[in-house]
Amino acid sequence: PVCSMGNSTSRLYSVLAKTLSGSAVSQHQDCLEQPDSARLDPIDPKDLLEECQIVLQKRPPRFQRDFVDLKKNAAGNHRPIRVMQWNILAQALGEGKDNFVQCPMEALKWEERKCLILEEILAYKPDILCLQEVDHYFDTFEPLLSRLGYQCTFFPKPWSPCLDVEQNNGPDGCALFFLKDRFELINSANIRLTAMKLKTNQVAIAQTLKCNETGRLFCIAVTHLKARTGWERFRSAQGCDLLQNLKSITQGAKIPLIICGDFNAEPTEEVYREFSNSSLNLNSAYKLLSPDGQSEPPYTTWKIRPSGECRHTLDYIWYSQHALNVNSALGLLTEEQIGPNRLPSFNYPSDHLSLVCDFSFNQDPDRLL
Repeated sequence: PVCSMGNSTSRLYSVLAKTLSGSAVSQHQDCLEQPDSARLDPIDPKDLLEECQIVLQKRPPRFQRDFVDLKKNAAGNHRPIRVMQWNILAQALGEGKDNFVQCPMEALKWEERKCLILEEILAYKPDILCLQEVDHYFDTFEPLLSRLGYQCTFFPKPWSPCLDVEQNNGPDGCALFFLKDRFELINSANIRLTAMKLKTNQVAIAQTLKCNETGRLFCIAVTHLKARTGWERFRSAQGCDLLQNLKSITQGAKIPLIICGDFNAEPTEEVYREFSNSSLNLNSAYKLLSPDGQSEPPYTTWKIRPSGECRHTLDYIWYSQHALNVNSALGLLTEEQIGPNRLPSFNYPSDHLSLVCDFSFNQDPDRLL
C-alpha cells in the first residue's frame, strides 16, 4: 500500500513506481491526512535522486544550466534563501488538452515525467518551492517532499480544467513548500482571486515565514493567473486583487515579499505594469540577467500547438527591492538546448522553464522605502 513506505531504496522506488488514480486518492484519504507526528521516515535526497535516475536511464541527461552571479556588493553573513518558481504542467492537461503536436505521448508518461520534475527540484535544492498546475499533490509531491523536510500547502482551483479529462487525478492548483529547518510558519492565507468583484477560478497562497537564522520575517506568495489572449483586463483585475491582499498581509511592505507565479502575461500587459509600479516597491528578479537590468528574458515558455509556435515570457519572481538582494539567478535554457520540437520533450518535463533565485536580506532592515 502507498502508505507503508519504508527506509530502503527498494521501498522508496515503490513510491515513484505507483501513482494513485483519482479513486485511489479517496480510498487512501485517511492515510494521506495523517498528522505530522505519524509521518513516515525522512528520505535521503541522494537516494531519491538515484531512484529517479534509474527510472530515467533511457532518457537523455538533464540539461546543464548555470547560475549567474548578480551580487553587486559583499555577501551578507547569512545563507541565501533559494526560491524556485515552476509551472510543472498538469498531467491531465499535458495528456488530454494541451495538444503539444511535436511532443510524443510517450514523453508525457507520468511514471517518467514525475521523475524528471523531481530530478530538477533535487538538482537545485530550493529552500522554498512554488509550483503551478500541480495535479499530483497528494500522491506524489506531498508524500515525497514532506519526507525531504518540506512543509507543504496546496490550494486547488475551484473548477480545474483537469476534471474535464478522463482518468484525471483530481484538480490542479498552486502548491508551496518550504524547508522546516530553515523557516517557521507565522501565517498562511489561501486566496481565491477576484476580478470585477466576482470570485474567479484562479488562486494564490501567501505565507509569512520567519527565517530561523536571522529572525527576519518575509512573505512568500505563489499564484497562477487566467490564461489566454483576450483576458488581459481580467488578469489585470486579478493582479490588483492579489496586490491588495499582499499589501494587507505585509502591512504595506513592512514585511519583505517574494511573489512567484505564472502570470500568463507578457511584460507589455497591464498586470505587469501594476506589479512594476506597485507601492510594494517590487522588481522582477529575472530582469537582472539582462545587460541593462531592465529587460525580461526572451521566453519562459516555448511550445508548438496546432495553432502554431508559442514563445512567451509569462513566469516571474517578484521581490521587495528595498529589503532583499538577488545574489544569483539560474540561466535559462538556450534555443539549441530546447531543440526544434520545443517543450515539453523527452529531455524536459514541462512547457515552462523553472526559475531559481538566491535572495539575501538587506543588511539595513530599517532602510526607508
